[in-house]
Amino acid sequence: MFMTYKKYRSALLIFAAICLAYNIYEFAIGKYSTKQGIIFIIECLAGVALIFLPEIITKLFRLVLPEKIVYFYWFFLVISVFLGTSLHMISIVSFWDKILHSVSPMVLTALGYGLIGFFMKEADISKTSPWLFLLFGFAFAGVCGVFWEFWEFLCDTIADMNLQRYATSTGELLVGRAALMDTMGDLLTNTIGAVLMGIYALVQSHGKPDYFEEYRLKKLHK
Repeated sequence: MFMTYKKYRSALLIFAAICLAYNIYEFAIGKYSTKQGIIFIIECLAGVALIFLPEIITKLFRLVLPEKIVYFYWFFLVISVFLGTSLHMISIVSFWDKILHSVSPMVLTALGYGLIGFFMKEADISKTSPWLFLLFGFAFAGVCGVFWEFWEFLCDTIADMNLQRYATSTGELLVGRAALMDTMGDLLTNTIGAVLMGIYALVQSHGKPDYFEEYRLKKLHK
């Protein structure tokens, strides 16, 4: 299992290096403004650092994340940071942002399963109702989606980044219902993603009382 983990991580690092080289090339030929080019490079470098986040969590908090959650998280990194931002799919494909808002709650729902398993300590998961995991995972993903909208609102307030799409690309301010469409659309896709992950887990757990054990976060003992 550890060798599989290392192979996936190495493949992801190679892909990240290719994306970084591409962003540096774009910066060198002046494809974008200097400021925008630097932002792309910084975001790609941040993505490289985020590949090691599961290992950083283990070192800092002595928590071991199940490989199932780690691989799903890496998949999200690929479609968000490397494909979405570095290779600009978010600008090329109009609904790419909605794809991200659908996949991210799936990752968070899985993490919610892991957290509730961790909080149960040594309890026997096979004797616990799967609905405890399903409801907690759904709620956890929903709350994270709300806090993400808070973050976008803060960025828009401080830096006028238009993350919540309250204005058109020409700077014209939207009014009323039109100004709410992006935020409400994000919350809707977030909810749909969490529901889909819940349905998947419900189907997979049928006849497997210890299914959610696969998601449990575990404390690394000294």
